[in-house]
Amino acid sequence: MLKALRLEVSRLSESRKSLGKVVIGSLKGNIQGLGKDMVAAALRSAGFQVIDLGVNVSPENFVTTAEREKAQVIAVSVSVGKTVPFLKDLVDILNQKRLGGRVKTVIGGRAVSEKTCKEYGIDAYVRDEWDCVKKVRELLSP
Repeated sequence: MLKALRLEVSRLSESRKSLGKVVIGSLKGNIQGLGKDMVAAALRSAGFQVIDLGVNVSPENFVTTAEREKAQVIAVSVSVGKTVPFLKDLVDILNQKRLGGRVKTVIGGRAVSEKTCKEYGIDAYVRDEWDCVKKVRELLSP
């Protein structure tokens, strides 16, 4: 069922102009991807091009992919509390590559909050898939 939904959303997304490009994945140490899949589907249906890296994604892979694909946003799902410190690595790598500020970051999932967002210098915290669509639109608006 999820595979069919992905195919249909992908087909519909290809027929209109993209609002921007988002790299999405579940952070290293997180092996659950259902919430991430729902967010990816919502972003696609809203008109964003989504590069889904899957689960257990290293901070380096997020940044390398965003740089290669010229993505404007990295969306990170974090459902395991002990993996939250990897967000510092993500932000540090973005800054080392001089992408901080140009590539926006959003986080969501059980293990993170608005406080986590501020603590690690992430651009936005999202509660659910539709909040993610709203925040990504806001981050990319001129």
